[in-house]
Amino acid sequence: MNICVDENIPLITVVELRKLGHDVLDIRGTDDQGISDDLLWEKVQKEKRLLITTDKGFVHRRRESHFGILVVRLHQPNELKIQRKGNGSGSAVCRRGLERIARCHA
Repeated sequence: MNICVDENIPLITVVELRKLGHDVLDIRGTDDQGISDDLLWEKVQKEKRLLITTDKGFVHRRRESHFGILVVRLHQPNELKIQRKGNGSGSAVCRRGLERIARCHA
């Protein structure tokens, strides 16, 4: 699956998604780091990628046609909590969620 992770997603999550065989674009450290939400959304749609972010500003996009959006919501987000949400004991849930999204867009 083609995925884009926003700069607020931990690097360890990027590594784990790549281990699962996904094509993951990490904008951290690129010219696109810090671009506006609108420009990031345009880029993600143009490249037909699922967007993974903790930015609640993308929630309103769910009603638009898109290639997938996963907004990780935590009460007090930090790198460890974000990682645990997508891996560790929750890895099977994350994998099933990504597989479901992939089937919808196949």
